[in-house]
Amino acid sequence: MLDLLTLETTWVTLLKTLLLLGFILISCHAITNYLLLSHIPGPTLYALTKWRLAFDDYAGTRTRTIHALHQIYSPIVRIGPNEISFSSLSALKTIYGAGSGFERTSFYRMFDVYGEQNLFTFASVKAHSERKKLLASSYSKSSILKFSTQAVSQKVCEFMELLEREPEVGSEIFGSLHYYALDNITDFLYGRFGKTEALPEDVDRRMIGDILDPRRRKLAWFACHLPRYTKFLLSKTGWAEKVVSTLGLLPQAKPTVYTGIRNHALKSWLYFSRSSEKGEKPSGNTIVEKLWESHVSQTERGGLTDMEIASEAADHLLAGVDTTSDTLMFLIWALSLPENFQYQEKLILEVRAMSVSDLDDRGIPTTEATDKLEYLDAVLKETLRLYAPLPASEPRSLPVESFVDGVKVPAKTIVSMNPYTLHRNLDVFRDPLVFNPERWLGDPKEVAEMKKWFWAFSSGGRMCIGIHLAMVEMTILTAAIYRKYRTKVKKGTEDVSPGITSRFEVFYDETKPRVKEHECCIDFMEERKG
Repeated sequence: MLDLLTLETTWVTLLKTLLLLGFILISCHAITNYLLLSHIPGPTLYALTKWRLAFDDYAGTRTRTIHALHQIYSPIVRIGPNEISFSSLSALKTIYGAGSGFERTSFYRMFDVYGEQNLFTFASVKAHSERKKLLASSYSKSSILKFSTQAVSQKVCEFMELLEREPEVGSEIFGSLHYYALDNITDFLYGRFGKTEALPEDVDRRMIGDILDPRRRKLAWFACHLPRYTKFLLSKTGWAEKVVSTLGLLPQAKPTVYTGIRNHALKSWLYFSRSSEKGEKPSGNTIVEKLWESHVSQTERGGLTDMEIASEAADHLLAGVDTTSDTLMFLIWALSLPENFQYQEKLILEVRAMSVSDLDDRGIPTTEATDKLEYLDAVLKETLRLYAPLPASEPRSLPVESFVDGVKVPAKTIVSMNPYTLHRNLDVFRDPLVFNPERWLGDPKEVAEMKKWFWAFSSGGRMCIGIHLAMVEMTILTAAIYRKYRTKVKKGTEDVSPGITSRFEVFYDETKPRVKEHECCIDFMEERKG
């Protein structure tokens, strides 16, 4: 009996000792981290634990909080035990400029598709560069011009037809613009092997149903801060899934966000792959064809596997829907507000002054013509400045010690910047919260300075590869709409801002007292001739 008591006491003592050692090690690590960045100003609680910023993520206030901290402290502020946020032009060049060496952090792994990395999630500069080489020619401006001549113009035509055929569907522009962006990107990626028909038909519209669920923000939070726990929960099937779901443990009910799009992307790739194996020769210059050219068996070095190609194409599909549609929604909404009618009228004058030679045989403005419209370009720039589709932090790190803005940054420290803060710099943008396209048509020196701070598409080697496609989709549709219609927000919603989901947050126009997430209703008023 004495031996058992002695043994029990020994185990209890050992357990207490291990717990104490663990606490000491964690404390020492926390103290070390705290001291390493003690020269960086910022709130003490953020410096002590990463969970303070994680709480802002959960509350959906991260980006606005960081912006506020920059106003209180300086262009350099500590936002975590191992994380610094910057907001200067010099830091932008150092961290994100070409050849900077800064790599993406593990944060981006939450965007892996089918368990495979892709262009967006690669950390190393080398891996990203090698993959980008396979795709760069397809996303070049000349290639996009060829694609837009028929494909994008056709989608614009179908959107205009939707406004007439199903005015209730078309006028809710959060949804209808998602259909427009979806049809464009699927055609560009897969061609006949996976292009959708969400604009002319209602079947493919169901694909984005899971995007509308506001709980997608909660899922993003869990995937970022508790990745193993989230993966474990979402992997449950059968009775285990029922138990997990009944207990309310799932961050978002299945199907989770982008499930429909990912399923469609995989089916499209399999259809293409099987057709290619049978010797069917695809027509066109789609992204899957470019990736297929590099495809070799898994045993050979240098080629992409089936799932790597599927992941890459699916990631481009995910990236090409929300960003384009959200920007277009804010553009139309902003022009439709009573206080901005003056800008809408000037845009209408410009697009309606286009000659017959600026239109295709269906009356849709051509890419070449819309590319030259200065007022349209100013409207688009101002929309992207004030309502950037990805306004949050873009984290980076270096494996070695570095200096940013003259401040020593220890190895593996996370550094970040965000478009939200850059685009609201009071010293660069007068009245930064005011939608004013004409700021981009003012004094050339001021415009040149604003362009330096304009960061809607990132910069350097990681600059958005789809910039030319997005610009073509947005300029042609905007020109087509305002050649035919005037727009205004639905009566009674003048003080309501639409809200878009980006990672953990909802972004909206903060000058409006009310927000309606994932909904925006617009009246399209056609002027009948005669």
